[in-house]
Amino acid sequence: MKLLFVVNPISGGVDKEPFLIEAKALCKKYGIDFYFFKTTGKDDKKHLENALTKYQPDKVASVGGDGTTLFTSIALLNTSIPMGIIPLGSANGMATELFVNPIPIEALKDIIISEVVGDLDMVVVNDEYYSIHIGDVGINAAIVDAYEKDANRGMVTYAKYFIEELKQLKPFNFTIKANGITIKEKGLMVGICNSRKYGTGIPLNLTGNPMDGKFEIVIIKNMDLNSLIKAGLSKFNDRFFDSQNGIIISTDKADIHFEQARLLQLDGEVIGEFKQLKVKIMQGAIKLITTNENLYLR
Repeated sequence: MKLLFVVNPISGGVDKEPFLIEAKALCKKYGIDFYFFKTTGKDDKKHLENALTKYQPDKVASVGGDGTTLFTSIALLNTSIPMGIIPLGSANGMATELFVNPIPIEALKDIIISEVVGDLDMVVVNDEYYSIHIGDVGINAAIVDAYEKDANRGMVTYAKYFIEELKQLKPFNFTIKANGITIKEKGLMVGICNSRKYGTGIPLNLTGNPMDGKFEIVIIKNMDLNSLIKAGLSKFNDRFFDSQNGIIISTDKADIHFEQARLLQLDGEVIGEFKQLKVKIMQGAIKLITTNENLYLR
């Protein structure tokens, strides 16, 4: 077997070298042909596509966080090469959602051993931008934008910008066309979800399934102290999830129009400001190496 590792050396501020030493030893022990592709931030997509063509791996392992997983997924579009995830980012939200073993070397063993391959969906926005986890417009996108520009990382920094955004909350108008109906609403955030929970573990919906051929649009209408407390508690127990604080639309395509251009973030990356979003699902776009512990397979 030939295994290509896609490694983001700096994702989440986590040192990948100790894992790579372990991975190298494991592969050598079992006679697995392997290749480490490390991102540099310069022409990574082109270089990875070249590596895939030249090396012709049987499997690919994404080593990093949600951003690395998305990057690897995009490179594997229109191929039949299956991908597994090794969680070594800051939050590893998508890995958690997909029931990946949280211990990196154990996740690698699953990738090597498992013959269970599922169909992972991908969300496409405006025929150009991709998401496999969660995107949004509104308060969280603004927080992510400020967070990205700060040299500091971690929950304390995120909380700082969250508090700042709370002070200037202002609902905005938008129109959503989906499932043959048109909805005109006002809210603080519009989520575009291929899964249920942010990397923090806080759910945006409880119905998302990244392997069902649909995505969820989540409208958050208001945010007060009570809803924030429930959101925090829902990280630990889904029964605290406040289903009354929003509207959830499950669909395979949608048009979202804002009265003025709004900031969009996808999987933790700020994309830009848009007045119109055309969103659709690419069902089973990625072949995902998983195990039968993945509840989405049932």
